[in-house]
Amino acid sequence: MVSFAEHSPSMTSRILHILKPVLLLVCILTSAGIRVYAGDPVNGGGIKWMTLPDAMHAYQLEHKKIFIDVYTHWCGWCKKMDASTFRDSGVADYMNKNFYAVKFDAETKDTVFFKDKAYVFRPEYKANEFATMILNGQMGYPTSVYFDEDLNLIGPVPGYLTTEQMLPTLRYFGENLYKTTDWQEYIKKNLH
Repeated sequence: MVSFAEHSPSMTSRILHILKPVLLLVCILTSAGIRVYAGDPVNGGGIKWMTLPDAMHAYQLEHKKIFIDVYTHWCGWCKKMDASTFRDSGVADYMNKNFYAVKFDAETKDTVFFKDKAYVFRPEYKANEFATMILNGQMGYPTSVYFDEDLNLIGPVPGYLTTEQMLPTLRYFGENLYKTTDWQEYIKKNLH
């Protein structure tokens, strides 16, 4: 039996020549799989996630409500919501039509600018001041935060939400029902 190390340079070259297309195909398929999983709108739909600066730029062109998914990299329920609720086509369609959807890492150390104010990371809170402000100091993850068309904070909705919970919640804020209907009353009628 001949080991790989005993092959001549020309044999090694031929083996690599044969393997190169296979490795390229594996890389392409893996890359495509990751893009579809991430909810890339170009490859199969999904929520059109933006950064906060991108949402602010889009807002200047067209005023829409803003939805912010406040998460952390270590949050298991955040990852579960990404893998289930946010992948639902009904949730994605409603979100894309009615909101600018923003993913926001509560622990970002980047300075965040919102409404002419700078927010920085605060080590004593282990969070960015922007997250602390929009979560009203209640630092639980995931939390969905809603802003109206004038960039006024409507409020946070803490916790993991299933698709069946998310769609009525999006409608409550997206259709301005929060202005005329009490949240508890709405939940009793719309969430089972």
